[in-house]
Amino acid sequence: MEFAFTEEQVMIFDTADAFLSEVSTAPAIREAMQTDLGYDSKVWERLCQEMYWQAILIPEEHDGLGLGFVELVGILERMGMRLFNAPFADTAAVITALLKWGSDEQQAEYFGRLMAGESATIAVIDRAREWSTDAVTATATSTDSGYELSGTYRFVSHGHSADMLLVAARVPGSEGSQGVGLFLVDANAEGVSRKRVPTMDQTRPLAELTLDKVQVATTASLGCPGNAGEALTQLVDVLSIFVASDQLGGAQASLDMTVDYLQERVQFGRTIASFQAVKHKCADMMLKVEASRSIVYYAACAIDEWVQGRYDAAQLAEAASMTKAYCSDTFFFVAGCGIQLFGGVGITEEYDIQLYFKRAKSTETFLGAGAEHRERIAQMLLAGEC
Repeated sequence: MEFAFTEEQVMIFDTADAFLSEVSTAPAIREAMQTDLGYDSKVWERLCQEMYWQAILIPEEHDGLGLGFVELVGILERMGMRLFNAPFADTAAVITALLKWGSDEQQAEYFGRLMAGESATIAVIDRAREWSTDAVTATATSTDSGYELSGTYRFVSHGHSADMLLVAARVPGSEGSQGVGLFLVDANAEGVSRKRVPTMDQTRPLAELTLDKVQVATTASLGCPGNAGEALTQLVDVLSIFVASDQLGGAQASLDMTVDYLQERVQFGRTIASFQAVKHKCADMMLKVEASRSIVYYAACAIDEWVQGRYDAAQLAEAASMTKAYCSDTFFFVAGCGIQLFGGVGITEEYDIQLYFKRAKSTETFLGAGAEHRERIAQMLLAGEC
């Protein structure tokens, strides 16, 4: 099988390169990450109004573009190359959940809001390290008009600024898939409090959310309340692939800027790029980046197949864990080599490579480190699931 991008996809990617090279420069990212929002709201408006990227996955019957996940992942890769810090991936994950499990009424309402430029994010865990149904501690108590949500969530990407929240909560007394439900919550609803949490990687804002007896209607439940554990696992898998796409872009950019620096830095009367040991290191970096690119676009195709019902949960899980494990290792390796090849100055604030190194480390553990995903694949192999 020969995989190649279509002319339309190439055009989309070229347009993305042009737009992001204009709005997501290193000075712009450094300025935005110092703000309370963590990104430039005017750039987000342009992304929605001019580029229409929030509509990529939304079907044409809802006035969207009706494109697929290869196009989305290609844009995410280019965002990663420039450390783009707006909530695009998180919003795309919520759109994916609505595509897969949302009712016609939910799609009509929430697609309309997202098309208008609202952002969304996903909240799952509190203090646990594993992103699984077992780590869900928030509760959803049934009321006469719907549900009452209470609990705390940590490590919520753009949770302090998103307009819409998709939260996981445990439904007491329910039977089925781990007794977990998924609920769509207005971020400004009464009882919702949120704060941005300082982290090592300032280019990816994380927040802590607290829900104190937040009232939501029955229609806010995505899928079957108390029986959404498998849906939550699959949604985390989709988001893992999105994060891996960002890691691929970051690894490519780290390689490019390192090679550029090596061709400029002179030592012993010659550029250090001419030394054989340095060439070998760069070749190792490039090999990992190219392998990551192959697996990322395979995973994008896997999401497409899963949304259409041609792949089951096990096939999606296999693709997600392979992709997240390999891309996490690749990004950290390539950015780390970049720091070494830059020398002592690489970790200083003056150089951009240190920003990529920090994002590599933060995304490595987000949604599960490489070792955890490899263990998951091993368990699936032993159980005959893949």
